[in-house]
Parts: sequence; structure tokens; C-alpha cells
Amino acid sequence: MKTILILRHAKSSWASDTLSDHERPLNSRGERDAPRMGRLLRDEELLPDLILSSSAVRARTTARLVAEACGYEGPIEQSRDFYLADASTFIDALSRLSDDHSRVLVVAHNPGLEELLDELTGEDERLPTAALAVVALPVERWQGLRADGQAQLMALWRPRELTF
Repeated sequence: MKTILILRHAKSSWASDTLSDHERPLNSRGERDAPRMGRLLRDEELLPDLILSSSAVRARTTARLVAEACGYEGPIEQSRDFYLADASTFIDALSRLSDDHSRVLVVAHNPGLEELLDELTGEDERLPTAALAVVALPVERWQGLRADGQAQLMALWRPRELTF
């Protein structure tokens, strides 16, 4: 069985009018919430085998902070294609992964991540910044991934709901 950890990037800053949307950094809340979600992954024993991230600064920073907090030591693969991607872009990328990876963390943006969650599980859930969804896939190989609503939403955490 394969598992996808879907993580929306942490809260970003709108303080600078000169930065492009792609270059916006995290704000202080985002810098606090990203490591919290990493500690949650560690505590729930959900260490990913691979982290895939949008190339946007806020997503890359979220991925790095989560990786540090959960103890992930592998590569963080960045993709410009994940910047404001739709669900089919994520599914295409995931379906090409090596089957050596069982649990993959995807760090990116809405509305694409909410669409991905809905298409995989049939669950229409809101993913605010730094929200984390755990999706169990009914496939043994990544190439078998389909947007057919057959995956199972195992857990969904939003930062404001955490007690630590």
C-alpha cells in the first residue's frame, strides 16, 4: 500500500509589494506552524520516504522546516510544475515515482491540493495553511494511482486544532 501525505504550505507573508507571488516567504505564524507539523509527523510515525515540493519559496521553506522537525534526511525534490498545479499534475508526477517509495509528502498550494484530496478520496475537505492530510492508496505501485475516489482519508490535522 502507498501513502500520500498532503501538506499545504504554511502561512506566507504579504509584507512586501516588490516580491512576486512565487517568491513570498513564510510569515511568523508559518515559521511556527511548519515545524509543528513536522513534529506531528514524527510523533505519529509518519516519516516520509520522499518529499516533493512546489518551487515557491513558501512551499520550499515549509518542506525544509517540516523535514528538519520530523527527522527526514533525504532529498526534497522541487518542481515548478507543482506551483499552483491542478490535481492531474500531482497525480501524473506521483504515478511516475519509483515503487521504492511507500510514503510521499507533497508540499504545495490550494486549490490544487484540495482538488487532489477530493479526487483521490471523494472527501471535500478544506485545507488551510499548514494543514496535513494522510491518504492511504489502494495500490501497490505508484503507476496504479487513479483519481477515482477509492483512496481513504486516514487523518486530517489543521494547525489550529493541535494542542502542542
